[in-house]
Amino acid sequence: MSATAGSADEVRTLLDRLGLKPDHVIMEQGYDTDIDAPLRDAMQQYVGEFVAEDSYEIADIVVLWWRDDDGDLVDALMDARVQLADNGVVLLLTLKPGREGHVESVEVAEAAPTTGLQGTSSVNAGEDWVATRLVAPGNL
Repeated sequence: MSATAGSADEVRTLLDRLGLKPDHVIMEQGYDTDIDAPLRDAMQQYVGEFVAEDSYEIADIVVLWWRDDDGDLVDALMDARVQLADNGVVLLLTLKPGREGHVESVEVAEAAPTTGLQGTSSVNAGEDWVATRLVAPGNL
């Protein structure tokens, strides 16, 4: 389901399943032309503008768009943690199987604990993307 498919209730439900709240500070990393623009727009309409990736502001959620050829996932998750509030969430968006740039779930499962994170859930986040919520184990 994309953020534009269906009713407004379905969009709200997706944003709720992603864990977004209207007062959250969100930082986005890994933005490129292939992101799910309707999902991103829906997130921004719900919480407001994202803080800049190069800001020193602490984020409640770091939205990390990640593709297989983007580099080292462990490094990217470590960078995301630097900007994350103590009880924050990394929302890792990866391409679905069969899409160019797909990241195997085993790669996420191996990278997350290395960075002190643990997956809590995965959500279909659009036509091409899956969102995995990653948190520090004490924040489950």
